[in-house]
Amino acid sequence: MSQKNDTIPLALSLIITIGLGFGGFSLFKDQIFPSQKQPTQDIRISFGEKVLTPGDASLAKKEGIQALANKNYNQAIANLEAALKARPNDPEALIFLNNARIGSTKSYTIATSVPFGKEPNSSLEILRGVAQAQNEINASGGINGVPVKIGIANDDNDPNIVEQIASNLVKNSEVLGVIGHNSSDATLAAGRIYNAGKLVAITPTSTSVKISKLSPYVFRTVPSDFTSARTLAHYMVNTLKKQNAAVFFSSKSDYSQSLKSEFTSSLLLEGGQVSREFDLSQADFSAVESLAQAQQTGAEVLMIAANAGTLDKALQVVQVNQKQLPLLGGDSVYTPKTLEIGREPAVGMVLAVPWHIDGNSQSNFPQTSQKLWSAQVNWRTALAYDATRALSAALARNPTRAGIQQVLVSSDFSTTGASGTIRFLQSGDRNAPVQLVNIAPGSRSRTGYDFVPLPISAAKIRN
Repeated sequence: MSQKNDTIPLALSLIITIGLGFGGFSLFKDQIFPSQKQPTQDIRISFGEKVLTPGDASLAKKEGIQALANKNYNQAIANLEAALKARPNDPEALIFLNNARIGSTKSYTIATSVPFGKEPNSSLEILRGVAQAQNEINASGGINGVPVKIGIANDDNDPNIVEQIASNLVKNSEVLGVIGHNSSDATLAAGRIYNAGKLVAITPTSTSVKISKLSPYVFRTVPSDFTSARTLAHYMVNTLKKQNAAVFFSSKSDYSQSLKSEFTSSLLLEGGQVSREFDLSQADFSAVESLAQAQQTGAEVLMIAANAGTLDKALQVVQVNQKQLPLLGGDSVYTPKTLEIGREPAVGMVLAVPWHIDGNSQSNFPQTSQKLWSAQVNWRTALAYDATRALSAALARNPTRAGIQQVLVSSDFSTTGASGTIRFLQSGDRNAPVQLVNIAPGSRSRTGYDFVPLPISAAKIRN
């Protein structure tokens, strides 16, 4: 009898021990794999409670973020104003300052998703457009008296992370629209989730033709690769008087493959041809060997359809080429790195971009952005500004998720942005031209070289 009675406490002790052991393992697992415990929204999305911009934040910005997280709005405003006075070109600080000014009052909430971990410079360029639009809207009284609050997400251009962020944004009923994503791969990954959740997303930078008609809830303010490719092919045949091209692209990038395919088709329609293709993403890629092979096949022009991940290899091609063959390129080549590394061998290279600061003398956006950021901006900022303006114009007419989508596809919708009138086709594409620019010696970028617009009618080809 005594043995039986002893068995019960022993069993209970064993159960408790196992339970404590499992709890200890869970705690250990959560410490080693915190991302499995914390939702992506807490880690990757911020409305001002944490800093996402890489690098060291100033003390004033850190204190402002902490105050905003504690709902101490007046202190947050003071700290963030001080942070911006010291560093006026910080778009994250301006967005969070505007969020702090809103405090706990009614607002319309939108989110923007950028790849801080992979492309910090492009992310800041996009955020400057979003921040400028938010700042102007709220300073003028908001949307029908209601200010706009902005949330920032860091998706790293990683489709898996993008899907998690998109799912969290869809689940957050306060979020009425999204500005993003950056890469075409990211937008394609998020599109089906926004479609299922009936949440509008307007991308300012994704150009793949696959995005056309991806979802009735996915729009873009940037022209598609179809337009850029047609413009470049037309320029090559009619201005350069060349017929044969070699294309450098990445098979691992949907954007790069899209631009390559559209350029090939467009060049055929112009009477030319692509004689050779080279995959920059291959581990054994050689700029020297590729250029030699291109010349052997009769290539007269080199078309650089690189994405951000293969730009370094593309710039090796530019260096090896040493201006022997004319160079063409897509908008991903439009970066300070191209000017810094390409230098003299890149002079004369022609790129198709959606917007250039000197491309429209009638627009006041270049002046207002210069005053706000104490620096000149590029097309990513302008098109992100346009995306935010378009979403805000739709909010003004119908501030619901379904209502925004209906407004954007309506035939009478239009608004004005940095790059002119904004209208959307039924495909979600924007009917807009691209601007051809070339690389020339100059002082604006402080590299000794600049992107300069070409006054050419070929740049007016539309979708």
